[in-house]
Amino acid sequence: MPSTIAPTVIDADNARFIAGGVSIIVSARNAGNRPDLVRAQGCRVARDRRTIRLFVVTAQAVELLADLRQNGRIAVVFTEPSSHRSLQLKGDDAAIVPLRRGDPARIAAYRDAMVTELARIGVSEVMTRALLAGATGEMVSIEFTLGTAFVQTPGPEAGMPLPQAS
Repeated sequence: MPSTIAPTVIDADNARFIAGGVSIIVSARNAGNRPDLVRAQGCRVARDRRTIRLFVVTAQAVELLADLRQNGRIAVVFTEPSSHRSLQLKGDDAAIVPLRRGDPARIAAYRDAMVTELARIGVSEVMTRALLAGATGEMVSIEFTLGTAFVQTPGPEAGMPLPQAS
């Protein structure tokens, strides 16, 4: 059931962070509480910084998409591999929506950004591109309203809620 609490708004720095070259793991659960997860291939943050759009390879996300259709509950972790900076975002109204006109270019830019980011820790371009394989035509978007957001960077603030932005 969707929340009636006003949605969280992330600040501009965190919006840039999650839309950049970061590892994005999307998770959901089924009615039996069995988790499913998939790697996303980019993120778009709406101007209001409340609506999040993720891109996943359809064939890799079959069970996760079924879970989202069933209950709409989603948790996403964004991690910068070179620093371990991490954020977790949650929502309860996730919906599967078609790609928009500019989304294929955003997905391609994300893949290029991940090549650069993972090169910082010694991962080759060939390996990164293999990790992110999937033709754009095989992609779908997941869109949700941000409900809660947490710092997940290892350290004393891990698990703390992000402060509300205005």
